[in-house]
Amino acid sequence: MAEFGEILRSVGEFGLFQKVLLFALCFPNAILSFHFASVFFIQSDPDRHCDTDWILRADPALTPEEQRNLTLPRDEGGAFSRCQMFTPVDWDIEAIRDYGLNETTVCRDGWVYRDTLYHDTIVTTFHLVCDRAGLLQVAQAVLMGGNLVGCLLFGPFAESFGRKRATQVPVFLMAIFAAATGLAPNFYVYLASQFLVGVGYGGYRLNSVILATEWIGTRRRSWGACGTQLFGALGLSILAGLVYAIRDWRQAQFTTAAIFTVIAVYIWFVPESARWLMSRGRSQEANQLILKVAAINRRDVPESLLDTVMEKPEEKLGIAVLLQSPLLRKYFFTVLLAWFSLNVAYFSLSFNVANFGLDVFLTQLVFGLSEVPAHLVCVWLLEVLGRKVSVMATLLVGGLLCLLILAVPEGNAVAVTTLVTFGRIFTNWAGSICNVYMQELFPTSFRQTASGLGSIACRAGGLVSPLLNMLAFYHRSIPTVVFSSLTMASGALCFLLPETGRKELPDSIEEAEGNREKISMKETGDSRRAPISCTRL
Repeated sequence: MAEFGEILRSVGEFGLFQKVLLFALCFPNAILSFHFASVFFIQSDPDRHCDTDWILRADPALTPEEQRNLTLPRDEGGAFSRCQMFTPVDWDIEAIRDYGLNETTVCRDGWVYRDTLYHDTIVTTFHLVCDRAGLLQVAQAVLMGGNLVGCLLFGPFAESFGRKRATQVPVFLMAIFAAATGLAPNFYVYLASQFLVGVGYGGYRLNSVILATEWIGTRRRSWGACGTQLFGALGLSILAGLVYAIRDWRQAQFTTAAIFTVIAVYIWFVPESARWLMSRGRSQEANQLILKVAAINRRDVPESLLDTVMEKPEEKLGIAVLLQSPLLRKYFFTVLLAWFSLNVAYFSLSFNVANFGLDVFLTQLVFGLSEVPAHLVCVWLLEVLGRKVSVMATLLVGGLLCLLILAVPEGNAVAVTTLVTFGRIFTNWAGSICNVYMQELFPTSFRQTASGLGSIACRAGGLVSPLLNMLAFYHRSIPTVVFSSLTMASGALCFLLPETGRKELPDSIEEAEGNREKISMKETGDSRRAPISCTRL
């Protein structure tokens, strides 16, 4: 009975088929970041005052300056209050001028915003200021919560219905509810729509990586995760340009929905994972796919090899793998902690993009452009240094760089932004490596579940980050100390992980537990055979 790795070497490990598939699955990741437009570009504390048009009923001819002088109290510095107004009265204008107003109240009819950086944001549309300012972090947390639920739902979904459907359905969710978000008449409809967008986001990120990885051979497998991250970095750069040009969160949502509608058309034709089909005993469908792939890659597949693709349905162990194997359980929770920690750091920094002192568009552009070469270097690091050294180094260095932010004076925007940029680069690197690790450490029967649970931990980190940032109210250093310490501690624990570079994906618990011995022996055996050429980059 042929191993799938042997079949993949025969049809081509990284030929034209894999390159087209990888591009098709990675391209949507460049657009995924657009979903964050409404919570990244916000100008959280815009210049404003209460809407006091009630006084125009007494005198419609009042100038804006007169209106403010008569209806707004002043703070200790002499500026007009941004969160209070004088209580409306049913007097004529002369009485108001003669006696003045003394009783104050909160803004009853909304706010008037001035000198804003954007035409419209969720802050100005839904008035997330003053006593409602905390709802901005709620909006960020709801989107990340949707990501978490998406991983939770679409992990088991992919095990039962296949990688293909678990990649397609989230795209349709994102196309529909990105448009619904743009049409939201109030903040609560906005939250519901963003939650469902997050569900699609989490489901797609999880399953697109796995579908790509299961079609790519050992020598180029890291491209599955790193390609996803690379396109995500490009998307961050494009997002800065998009918001700079549009400056309206509703138009940004409609643009995102339109692009995902186009993606939904071609994603319908993405093929299923032959490895998943074989594990379910659907060998005839797997054979047909293998022959198509061989034809696209211009390779010949021996009939004798296809005749051996008659695997019985694999036992669906799922989470039971962790109960049966203490070793795999140790590996799993080590990677899980690392993935959680790095995402707490990454999103804590990302959600603060407007608070580093430099132009928000420039900062976002630097964030995106700096990560593009970083992910190309990441592919090289994974092949040269291996997975274990790479993940430890990126987590430790990334956590240290984040901690050094506290040593920089608050007013030094360039130094702070530089440290934040490199901190994001290293934590993002670590995220790519954790993704690769989840594919390579566990057997086929548990791979999707492991990736799903890992992505849940990843999104949980993103969910915690806006809540952690709220602790800066008590002291600005608290969030930085927490996520930096978590990142460095998880990096040290990654010493417990084995090296999995250039080894076949394990198909059983035994192979996964004997990763270094059994799979290496398999490769040694293969190396004695006549070499089979494969398409390279």
